[in-house]
Amino acid sequence: QVQVVESGGGSVQTGGSLRLSCATSGRTFSRSVVGWFRQAPGKERAFVAAVTWSGGNTLYADSVKGRFTISRDNANNTVYLQMNNLKPEDTAVYYCGVQNGVLNIAAKIPRTYHSWGQGTRVTVAS
Repeated sequence: QVQVVESGGGSVQTGGSLRLSCATSGRTFSRSVVGWFRQAPGKERAFVAAVTWSGGNTLYADSVKGRFTISRDNANNTVYLQMNNLKPEDTAVYYCGVQNGVLNIAAKIPRTYHSWGQGTRVTVAS
């Protein structure tokens, strides 16, 4: 099984930046997709971005395009989410998930991910 640990969350002002890390261990190199999701208080878990281990192809939610960048470091089994120009609506707990699949519409669905971390909290204040 895959172990997943998120880190890098914190509190910033509107317009600030954070870089989240998703460290994984186990079976992570065989046609896997790593996705970032977020869940705000009282809301459903929502897709943010995803990347493939092989090729580094990416997919983003419309709400974060142009502001967030997802990338991966295969040598360290780590995926990053660089978040710039943060807004109050970005406030949420951010979760990293891993699935065995390809970067298609299923990558936006939380239940397709078989491994999750505990989450890291991001708070953006105005």
